[in-house]
Amino acid sequence: MKLRHGLYPRFLLLAAGVLVVVLAVVGVMLHRQATMQREVVALSQESIHALLFDRVRERGQAVARQLADSLVNPLYYFDLDAIGVLMRNVMQQSDVSYVIVYDNSGAVIHDGSDDIATYGQAMQDPLAYEVVTARDMHVQVTNKVLDVSAPIRIGGQRIGGVRIGYSLDSVIADENRATAAMRGRMEDIGYQHALWVLLMMLVLVAIGVVVSLVVQRSLVRPIRQLANAAREIEAGNFATEVPVTPRDDEVGDLTRAFSRMGDSIVRHDRDIRRMAYTDALTGLSNRLAFREHLDQQLMLVRGAARQMALLFADIDDFKRVNDTLGHDAGDEVLVQFSSRIREVIERHDDGHATLARFGGDEFVILLEFAEGSGADIRARASSLADALVAELGRPIMVRGRQVFLGTSIGITLFPDDASNAAMLMKNGDIAMYQAKVAGKNCHRFYSRAMDQAVERRVHMEQDLRGAWERGELSLVYQPVYRLSDNALTGAEALLRWQHPEHGPIAPSVFIDVAEQSGLIETIGPAVLRAACVDAMRWTREREGAEDLFVAVNVSPRQLRNGDLSEQVAQALADTGLSPSRLHIELTETAVIGDEIRASTLLGRLRSTGVKVWLDDFGTGFSGLSHLRRVPVDGVKIDRSFVADVLRDPDDLALTTAIIAMAHSLGITVVAEGVEKEGQYDILRERGCDLAQGYWLGYPMVMQDFMALLD
Repeated sequence: MKLRHGLYPRFLLLAAGVLVVVLAVVGVMLHRQATMQREVVALSQESIHALLFDRVRERGQAVARQLADSLVNPLYYFDLDAIGVLMRNVMQQSDVSYVIVYDNSGAVIHDGSDDIATYGQAMQDPLAYEVVTARDMHVQVTNKVLDVSAPIRIGGQRIGGVRIGYSLDSVIADENRATAAMRGRMEDIGYQHALWVLLMMLVLVAIGVVVSLVVQRSLVRPIRQLANAAREIEAGNFATEVPVTPRDDEVGDLTRAFSRMGDSIVRHDRDIRRMAYTDALTGLSNRLAFREHLDQQLMLVRGAARQMALLFADIDDFKRVNDTLGHDAGDEVLVQFSSRIREVIERHDDGHATLARFGGDEFVILLEFAEGSGADIRARASSLADALVAELGRPIMVRGRQVFLGTSIGITLFPDDASNAAMLMKNGDIAMYQAKVAGKNCHRFYSRAMDQAVERRVHMEQDLRGAWERGELSLVYQPVYRLSDNALTGAEALLRWQHPEHGPIAPSVFIDVAEQSGLIETIGPAVLRAACVDAMRWTREREGAEDLFVAVNVSPRQLRNGDLSEQVAQALADTGLSPSRLHIELTETAVIGDEIRASTLLGRLRSTGVKVWLDDFGTGFSGLSHLRRVPVDGVKIDRSFVADVLRDPDDLALTTAIIAMAHSLGITVVAEGVEKEGQYDILRERGCDLAQGYWLGYPMVMQDFMALLD
């Protein structure tokens, strides 16, 4: 763990460093003071020694000179008694060790004693030689004595000399006493100086403590409080208390600025959370908010006797609104749907319900029931779903037009179907998809079998990849006849899948999988080229087949990619098929999804001679009005109208109107799904141009179609 050095510890560390430096400086000063004291004592000792020595020497010289003058006559007359008296007077001084009178040869004449025991003896001490040889007053010093000698003269003739020895013990004692006194005084001064330094250090430490407390209180503590508040805000606790201060300084300015910043962050967080958790269009909770709510509810109900139902509602055919009326109209539809759903929930909610827009045209509803409430969750969810289907199935007025939609609802239950949020949402989506498969505008409960259906769909998508290359996908051709003379005019190419394990797969099943997975973008161009190759084979191998067309269905996804005209041109160039013999069939909703772009693309195709037909005409949103704006050569009446043309007057009237309107615009009309002779006859009577269906001919493989040409 990395040690964190805060502001206050750094300040204390700095103060400690300064204190150590000051102590070091003081220590150096005290050491220097002690050294200076020793030097001063040594110098003083030398000065005192010199002063005392000089005083003793001067006194000794004066006494020796005076005694020499006094001994002139006694020595001349060799009066030993007088000499002894003078010597004893000098020896009475406390510091005089000896007095010796000697002749010119250095022999002792008198030593101050009564018996003169050394009379006549030569002086043998170390100082004697210089005493005898000295012609004037001479001073010699040893560690113990100061020896002063002076010659005794009569006139200018030396008749002897006198030596006075002064003991230096008293001088040394006086010197030691003076030095000790000075040393003691210096020690007293040093002690007083050390006390002052210590007192100053204590004052400095006290000042440092006071400054530290002031810094802690006025700077570190406010900054630490701001740092703690900042960490709380960083952790998402925007309700944390920001310190308030009346201080009118930089720290006060910083605290107030931080408080304002905290308030601003709270406001921005509130706005951001509102935007992040609210659908901007409908005002409902969005996917993120719903997922968090679902997770929280699941945590609360674990172990409790509570049930929940999750309803996935998807608007049926909502894309048609965007494609035909525009996205603004689609937004208006979503707003109306959300209001209707909210009203239905308020009327039927016995427990607690949470509504959210999950994205696009999907809405989710979470129903919660407590055990013992008397509510059966499956029954309540089913009742609510029925009410929603009925309410949302009513027409909606959008920009003066009635729009008929509907809703498919998938329902999954907790804890029966799943125990976590991800599985609940997955199951709800699966059940909703099954409601769409069941015919839309209904609801379905999730079941385990649905998982198997989804798994089969996933496996189907995997198996579909590369199926064309493996030869599993092939084309069959359903003949198209002219109603006026029952002549064969062409054929529609239809894709079939012979699965190696499951056998034939219904086109309505695998085409939808190819559309949703994007595989149609690979399969579509391959089908187009194969159909052109087969059409050329008709021409080469069968006489009279040079005018037969081949019709190829093109996916809306291929149209949206924008390279359909290039794919068609490439297929025609590779196979040599005449453009007039190729008919491109597009669903009505694919064309009208973006009329301007589709018109440009279809116009480019038709300019090459390729025919464009609208498939399943009459089931879309647009009606006949779009035929004036979209360049097409023909329309194919949907089989749902042809199937009831004999017994339903409305379907007959609509079919007749389509034929009349198309002919007025110069457009060919093809009827598909002709399965009875009566249908064929009535379509011919109404002037329909072409027809195809099981009564005229089943879809057949290439060899059978070639035989039909024979």
